[in-house]
Amino acid sequence: MNNFEFHNTEQMLALCHKHKISVGGIAKRYEAERSGKSAAAIRNKMKQTRDVMYDAVNRGVHSTHKSKMGMVGGDAHKVYLALKKMPLMMGNKVTVRAMSYAMAVGEQNASMGRIVAFPTAGGAGVIPGTLFSCAEHFKAGKRKLLNGLFCSSAVGLIIAEGATLSAAKGGCQAEVGAGVAMAAAGLTEMRSGTPEQCFHAAAMALKSYLGLACDPLGGLVEVPCIKRNALGCMVAIGASDMAIAGVKSFIPFDEVVLAMRNIAKIMSPKIRETALGGLAVTKTGNMIKKKLGMKITPMDL
Repeated sequence: MNNFEFHNTEQMLALCHKHKISVGGIAKRYEAERSGKSAAAIRNKMKQTRDVMYDAVNRGVHSTHKSKMGMVGGDAHKVYLALKKMPLMMGNKVTVRAMSYAMAVGEQNASMGRIVAFPTAGGAGVIPGTLFSCAEHFKAGKRKLLNGLFCSSAVGLIIAEGATLSAAKGGCQAEVGAGVAMAAAGLTEMRSGTPEQCFHAAAMALKSYLGLACDPLGGLVEVPCIKRNALGCMVAIGASDMAIAGVKSFIPFDEVVLAMRNIAKIMSPKIRETALGGLAVTKTGNMIKKKLGMKITPMDL
């Protein structure tokens, strides 16, 4: 094993304590060691990732363009405008802004815009939505934001190795669920949480998404995916708040990942990105299938 190699939370925490650096710090060194590139080069690559995320958010919150199927588009803009009408909102600026940013990324993806599949296209809105909005709130510097992204990537790697990031294999728990766990950990690191707190936040977040079906209308990454990303930001923020307050996940993160893997194995193929069950076979879902020239699927009741 290389100096900074890790495959699970236990190994990651051991490295954090040994080198007295954060989860994000270990992740950056791991990638440098794995790729043979300098830490500066890895940091610059993450800066490019951050900038593409920012661009997708900025384009999305100002766009009213509809996707080809007309199912999504313009909702991020509506929520973004709600920031000027906060007395009407029950959430605060952080959560409302996070939801608008997350939806912006999803709508850009649905309209063939450029995004970062972090961890996947279907779950790409949660991390920028959560981290960017919260960074604006407490005026986090660029270094803290990058550390949050590196921490998020480490959690994603552990999920990918221990379970899956594919909705075709594990349902939406593997995409939006993974994104929420990654965002919760990344945000906790940005708030100077301990490595243990980062993984407690990730565990609490992922537990809330275990068993989530992937049932997109017409098989497209539009409905319900984009709004799930938006609402996932609030779960990530809540999980981070609990961890920072001292709340611990009773079940360790590695065990949550194994549970996710187990659920994926026993989950019906009809609700694993096949559009053969759930929301995809409702009356509205079949209407979209018909427009796409797909076979209508009756709902099993």
